[in-house]
Order: sequence, then structure tokens, then C-alpha cells
Amino acid sequence: MPDRPGALMLFAAGFGTRMGALTAHRPKPLIEVAGRALIDHALMQAEPLALRQIVVNLHYLPDQIRAHLAGHPHISFAEEPDEILETGGGLRAALPLLGPGPVFTLNTDAVWAGQNPLAQLLSAWDPARMDALLLLLPAPQAKGFAGTGDFVLDGEGRIARAKGAPGLAYLGAQILRTDRLAEIPDRVFSLNRLWDMAIAEGRAFGHVHQGGWCDVGHPGGIAMAEALLANDDV
Repeated sequence: MPDRPGALMLFAAGFGTRMGALTAHRPKPLIEVAGRALIDHALMQAEPLALRQIVVNLHYLPDQIRAHLAGHPHISFAEEPDEILETGGGLRAALPLLGPGPVFTLNTDAVWAGQNPLAQLLSAWDPARMDALLLLLPAPQAKGFAGTGDFVLDGEGRIARAKGAPGLAYLGAQILRTDRLAEIPDRVFSLNRLWDMAIAEGRAFGHVHQGGWCDVGHPGGIAMAEALLANDDV
């Protein structure tokens, strides 16, 4: 089984309810920031890596996303027609398309500034020690993030749950081994289940993003994200 991730999972199935009227007739990944759809901002991060496969999961208004990505090389679609399977269930359902070995996953409701997030993860990935490597940023630096932080790091880069203490925000980008997804009996579940297994075994790590990030899960995030990108271009 390969130890270098060669495939990317883009999470694009959600209803985007926090966006209100903006997603009444359009899926959230097609909302534009700085003249480009959010899902295209995500795909830009994958371009330098020459991945063999990109899989996009679909549920809400899937035909619009299919049409938007028509003709894009190396993209397959994992349909979730009956119900949204959440991140864990969605990733497991997409494994036949993703293939063996660790994979990148990336949320499609954020924008990035600074160094390429996926390239940073790849440079820090150590398959001998890691089952999961999450990209993080101190919570006050994560624009649009609500909360004090998801994780803390120890001296060797392992993550633990922040449990209300000031910590680092998870930025929706990671490298993850997928073989243990088969151990989870539920059909619908979050990747938090897999992270907790890796944390318990000391095989979950974090890498601090060298750059900026903005959540675009709510309408106010659009202007914040555009300001972030404008400053990045200066």
C-alpha cells in the first residue's frame, strides 16, 4: 500500500444552511469569492501536486456541481443520494474511487493565503509515525472561526483535544489513513471518530499553516475572505 497520498477527497455534499438565502438555489461550493467559486479555490490547492484522482462527494443540488466541473481532469463524483453521510461516512463511501493508501481531504468552504496547504501537509507527512496529519492555525488567526480552538500540540507535534483551553483551529485540510474506517459500524459518522482512534494511539499529528485562512461557511465570511486574498496579492 502506498505511503504517499495520491488522491484528494473534496467535501461538497452539505446544504450550506448557515448561508441562508445564498444557498436556497445554489450549493455552497459554487458561491463565489473574489470572482471564483469556492470549489475552484479548493481545486487550486491541488494543482501543484499532480494527484492521480480527485473525488467530490455530492448530495445537495448535485447536478450544478457536476456541470460546473464538467471536463475537469481526474475528477470523480461520489453521490450520496439518500442522506448526507457526514465526513467519515462520506469518505468511506468514496474509497473505491480514491484507491488505496492515505488520502488528502479538503473542505470546500474556505479560502487560503500563504503557502499551499496540501504541499505543507505533504512535506510534513511521516507515514512511519502518522495515521493522521491535520492542518491547524492558532484560533485568533483563523478568520471566521468561532471558538477557542479544536486541538493542542505537544512537543513532538501530536494533537490532543483542546477541551475548552486556548488552542489551534482545524482548517479542514489533512492527510489521513483510511483503512480503519472499516472498524466503525455506523453508516453516518464524523471523521472525529477516526481522529480519536489515532489520538489514543499517539498517531495523530498537527502542522501549523504558514499563511492565512478564512471560513466561508456564513455570509459574513465572503467579505473577510476577499480581504484576505487581496492582502495576499499585495
